[in-house]
Amino acid sequence: MSAEALEHAPHAVVDAHTYVAHQFEDRAQQNESYIVGMWTFLVTEIMFFGALFLAYTVYRSQYPTEVTAASQELSVGLGFVNTLILLTSSLTMAFGVRASILKQKRMQLVYIGATILLAFGFMGVKTIEYGSKFEHHLFPGPNFQWPPAHHGGSHGGEAHGAGGATAHGGGGEHSVSTTVPAPQAVMAPASAESSTEQEAFIPRFTPDEITKGRVQLYIGLYFIMTGLHGLHVLIGILVLGAIWLMIAFDHPAIQDFIPIELAGLYWHFVDIVWIFLYPLLYLIHPKPFW
Repeated sequence: MSAEALEHAPHAVVDAHTYVAHQFEDRAQQNESYIVGMWTFLVTEIMFFGALFLAYTVYRSQYPTEVTAASQELSVGLGFVNTLILLTSSLTMAFGVRASILKQKRMQLVYIGATILLAFGFMGVKTIEYGSKFEHHLFPGPNFQWPPAHHGGSHGGEAHGAGGATAHGGGGEHSVSTTVPAPQAVMAPASAESSTEQEAFIPRFTPDEITKGRVQLYIGLYFIMTGLHGLHVLIGILVLGAIWLMIAFDHPAIQDFIPIELAGLYWHFVDIVWIFLYPLLYLIHPKPFW
């Protein structure tokens, strides 16, 4: 086909190496749209997760005692296994992008398939971890239990109170530090016109109950942050699965390495988010490995 004929040929019959989707005028516009679109998406994702990290930072600065207690319920070992899985998947994804640049179809299928399998492995480990939390009633809601049932009704022999104070058990009695602020002062509405009206709207909490609520908030942050990350892993599985099928059936849109490279960028972003989640949630306080 001559250059002039190639220029005016329908997109459907253009050679695979110069494939241009119908919504783009030329290859340069298509690649620019791919790259700008993906980086714009990643920036919005950074802002999205950034807000969650900010919420976690504020919570940890306000209630370090509850964070210390609740973080002990997370499995450092399972988190470490998932970290290794995701780091390995980043490596296989990078090899998959390299294979696409070199037009090595078989190696693309091998490496992208390995990335998908590792992603399923990550979700399997996360399912085990979540199952343990549900088993011990460590899930926000009406059935939330603190201290957990596997602690035999106590958590290290002490219950943590508000403001970093503790209530120590001894012979069935509790001695609460005088540094615990009065629950009434914390819960009092600013717009109350009289002390009588204030008392009518003030729930009466013991230090143990306040601690339970704050611990539940930490567990809620844990499920939100890791759950949203897990959702992104599932989306990555769908995207990479579609790409794997397109490679297997020689779809013209996937003959170029740009779409695979952009999928790799997304997958590396998912891995980077976990690299921040793991130390913040699992390693911030000393605890047993398993």
